Amino acid sequence: MKKILVTGSDGFIGSHLTEMLLKEGHQVKALSQYNSFNYWGWLDDISHPNLEVLSGDVRDPHYCKHISKGIDVIYHLAALIAIPYSYVAPDSYVDTNVKGTLNICQAAKENGVKRVLITSTSEVYGTALYVPIDEKHPKQPQSPYSASKIGADAMAMSFFNAFELPVTIVRPFNTYGPRQSARAIIPTIISQIAGGAKQIKLGDLTPTRDFNFVKDTCRGFIQLASCQEAIGEEVNIASNYEISMRDTLELIAKIMKSDVQFVEDEQRLRPAKSEVFRLWGDNTKIKALTGFEPEYSIEKGLTETINWFVKPENLAKYKAGIYNL
Repeated sequence: MKKILVTGSDGFIGSHLTEMLLKEGHQVKALSQYNSFNYWGWLDDISHPNLEVLSGDVRDPHYCKHISKGIDVIYHLAALIAIPYSYVAPDSYVDTNVKGTLNICQAAKENGVKRVLITSTSEVYGTALYVPIDEKHPKQPQSPYSASKIGADAMAMSFFNAFELPVTIVRPFNTYGPRQSARAIIPTIISQIAGGAKQIKLGDLTPTRDFNFVKDTCRGFIQLASCQEAIGEEVNIASNYEISMRDTLELIAKIMKSDVQFVEDEQRLRPAKSEVFRLWGDNTKIKALTGFEPEYSIEKGLTETINWFVKPENLAKYKAGIYNL
C-alpha cells in the first residue's frame, strides 16, 4: 500500500485514476477543487474506506505543502483544460496550470515525495510536423492552453534538473470515456444524439486525433509511476493511431444507429493558426519503459462510452443543448 495524492481527482481522468488506485489497494488522498457546496465532482460517485477527499486549490502553495506531507506518490492532474475558454481567460490558465504545477513540485521537494507524475497534453506538440509524434517533436504553443502546459512541463523538469525531484511528465493524447466533460467532442455528440438531436453544430471536422480510452490512459499513468527509468523523462500515452473527427463522429452515429446530420458552426471554429490539424502519437517509449499496450480499440472504447452516457441518470448530468467553452 502506498500513500497517494491525486490532484484533479474530481474530474474525468482523475476520478478514473482514483478508482483504479483504490482497486490496487492504495490509500488515496483525492483533491477536489474547493467550493462551498461540498460538491466533489465525480468523486461523489466513489465510496471506499481508503479514500480521503480533500477540498482545496493547487493555486495555494501553503495548502499544497500541507496535503503533500507523508505522501509517497503524487499524480498531478489538476488543470484548466478547455481550449476555447483559454482564448478568453488566459491569465487563469497561467495561475492554475503553471503556478499550480510549481506549487506541487515545491511541496513535493520540501516533503520528500518519492514520485511525482505531472500531467501534460498532446496539445503541446501543436499540428504534427511529422508523424507519429514522438517525445522529441518540437513544442508549438498554438493556444494559451497549450502554452500554459508547455510552461508547466518546463517548470516540472526544472525541478528534476535543479533539485533531482523524481518527476515524470506524462503526456496523454486525446483521452475519452465515461464522465468526460461536455466541452469535449465525443461526449457532446453522444449526449446530443441520445437526447434526440437530428442536427448537430460542430467546428472543423477535418483534423485527426489519436484517441485513447480513459482506462488505458490510467494504466499508463500507474505503470510509469512504478518505472524508475521513467524519472526525468517525458512520455507519451498514445494508441499510435489517428482518425479524423468526421470519421469518429460517423462511427458514433453508426454505433448509436442514428442518421444525425453534422453542420459546421463558425462559433465552434478555432482561430486559423490555433487549430491543431493532426495528432498521431508515437508510443514506442512507454512500451519500452513499461510494456504498455492499449487494451481498447476505438470501437470498443466508444461502445463502452456510449453505454454509459445513454443511461438516464448519467445523461441527466449533461446540458446537451448548451455550447460549452
